[in-house]
Amino acid sequence: MGTPVVLSSAPSMGQLFAKAALTARGRGGALPDTHLTRVAVAVDPAQVADYAEVCRFRFGDTLPATFPHGLTFPLQVALMADRSFPLALPGLVHVRNRVDVVRPISVTEKLDLEVWADRFAPHRSGATVDLVASVRSRGDEVWRGRSTYLARGASAPVASVPDVPDLEIGDVAQAALWRVPDDAGRRYAKVSGDVNPIHLSGLTAKAFGFKRAIAHGMWVKARALAALSGRLPSAFSVDVAFRKPLFLPSTVTLATGQREGGWDLAVRNAKAGTDHVLATVRPL
Repeated sequence: MGTPVVLSSAPSMGQLFAKAALTARGRGGALPDTHLTRVAVAVDPAQVADYAEVCRFRFGDTLPATFPHGLTFPLQVALMADRSFPLALPGLVHVRNRVDVVRPISVTEKLDLEVWADRFAPHRSGATVDLVASVRSRGDEVWRGRSTYLARGASAPVASVPDVPDLEIGDVAQAALWRVPDDAGRRYAKVSGDVNPIHLSGLTAKAFGFKRAIAHGMWVKARALAALSGRLPSAFSVDVAFRKPLFLPSTVTLATGQREGGWDLAVRNAKAGTDHVLATVRPL
């Protein structure tokens, strides 16, 4: 167990992103052993309803599978924006995300959140780091997540763990066509709090090297899962690889295939066929 730091409220991600943009630098070295936590967090049902609408989930008595990521993400950003973190926050690319829904979570439950850094690893394009999140209710873990971020051109310690293997899926067939509007990033930012400038407008995205604003990877993941509402087990894992950026606006396809009691998924550009997101959904 690392060093616990209890926060009384969610950090302001807007302030953290602004601070990181002004003081961006990776100091190198090892990962901090800090564990950021919040206790007895109450969920706002109105926020859940807004999130469900933007991501196309059915709104009910339980949280959408990806909603807890939004609760823990401010803690991730606070950890990555801290001076003790070895990589600069601006420029980090979310390349992989796994979510385990241990059981359905009621909207009325009080939740304990914990986030820490793990697995600082070499990558063919630089270095990756994982931000791990755990959500507990009455002492029992009910949800966990692992987000892998890539820092291009960075170096990991020599004795670190190897590169994460690629995600592979089986045959899938087109199930839906989505027209993703140019304000999709702003709409998701409003309900999730993820105000990373690369998602908000073409102007702010160009400052970070993108030709247009790009959709949040976690919105694409959520939208794909929402398309399977009513066809998922009560306890399951969703492992996603984020491939090519989904520029806004765009038209994409969702392709699905049943596999091993779950699903394989792909979100692809409708015209070029390039992969934006590949995913596997499996029962726990």
